[in-house]
Amino acid sequence: MLIVGLGNPGNRYVFTRHNVGFMVLDIIDTLVDAVLEEKKSSWGIVKKIRWNDLYLASLRPLTYMNKSGEAVSKIMSLEKLKPEEILVIHDDLDLALGRLKIVKKGSAGGHRGVQSIIDSIGTRDFPRLKIGIGRPLRGEDVVDYVLSPPYSEERTLFRAVLDHAVRAVEMICRDGIDKAMNVFNGLLIQE
Repeated sequence: MLIVGLGNPGNRYVFTRHNVGFMVLDIIDTLVDAVLEEKKSSWGIVKKIRWNDLYLASLRPLTYMNKSGEAVSKIMSLEKLKPEEILVIHDDLDLALGRLKIVKKGSAGGHRGVQSIIDSIGTRDFPRLKIGIGRPLRGEDVVDYVLSPPYSEERTLFRAVLDHAVRAVEMICRDGIDKAMNVFNGLLIQE
């Protein structure tokens, strides 16, 4: 399986809400037993990893969020992957912070990175792990909100959500998406 973490490259975006996909991959990187191969290109960073008894690949697109599909379609073509063999991890404004949602397919829901993938691979039928970031609470513009770090009072919960997301990724890869949906969808994560 290919785990795709969506985000924007560059130090300016490292701890922003929009970069939760990259953050989940960063945590997974600390847990893997071995990086079997790592390749960096103009469109992304691909790692082949062994995580316990799982052999997986990860992708961090370097195309910026709105062109994530370019990197995803490139790796799918190179590795001859089917849409159901990828898992896209991304932020979701319509889910409250503390919620995760695993889906097998669906619309982009206004997420430009997901829309780019749909447009590039020609289908909406690929699994996703949506990480709730909630909506702005302080009157900020949505773009400014997603490109900002979590509020200081949310940081502990934000980290707990990321840890649960990592467990969800492992369960999806080990036990299948249906089991992971039963465990994580509807769960309210607290500090």
